[in-house]
Amino acid sequence: MPVYTRPMPSFDRSADPSIAPSPWVLRWAHLIRRGGRVLDVAAGHGRHSRTLSAMGYVVTAADIDTTGLTDASGIEVFAVDLETGAWPFPAEAFDAIVVTNYLHRPHFPHLVRSLAPGGVLIFETFGRGNEKLGRPRNPDFLLAPGELLRAFSDHLHIVAYEHGEEREPRPAVRQRLCAVRRTAPVHLQPAG
Repeated sequence: MPVYTRPMPSFDRSADPSIAPSPWVLRWAHLIRRGGRVLDVAAGHGRHSRTLSAMGYVVTAADIDTTGLTDASGIEVFAVDLETGAWPFPAEAFDAIVVTNYLHRPHFPHLVRSLAPGGVLIFETFGRGNEKLGRPRNPDFLLAPGELLRAFSDHLHIVAYEHGEEREPRPAVRQRLCAVRRTAPVHLQPAG
């Protein structure tokens, strides 16, 4: 297997505004309550915030650097260092929380608490094995196989989970989870 050695710009902090939103986020967005409130954690330039806002959701984009969101009309932009101090969002405030390309394990309980009943957590970030393909390489920022399942399965109804290697948009090992704050199964519709 070839080792990925070229530097790759971040999906969310790229100078290229045409980077599409994650297919994982789009696949599960239909589970979000119509017109619901969505928190985009570590939103970067807002590829998910902008897309979800265009879909009719009320979006809060949170990040330490919000300069890429200055033109994001209709989106509440919240400049916050998410890794220091207290979690800034109230309990049961959001109908969905989206986390992509970001990992700060101390947030796991906060994510659950900030979801409203019926709220959806859509999570996608890097897993172990990614260090052989590109960044991040630091094990602190790579999920162990099954880690998201273990972190959320006692608190949320797991709808979908994946952990594996992908080639597009670049070689990476990813872990993905979609979960709902409810005990009953949710209605699934075929992937579009």
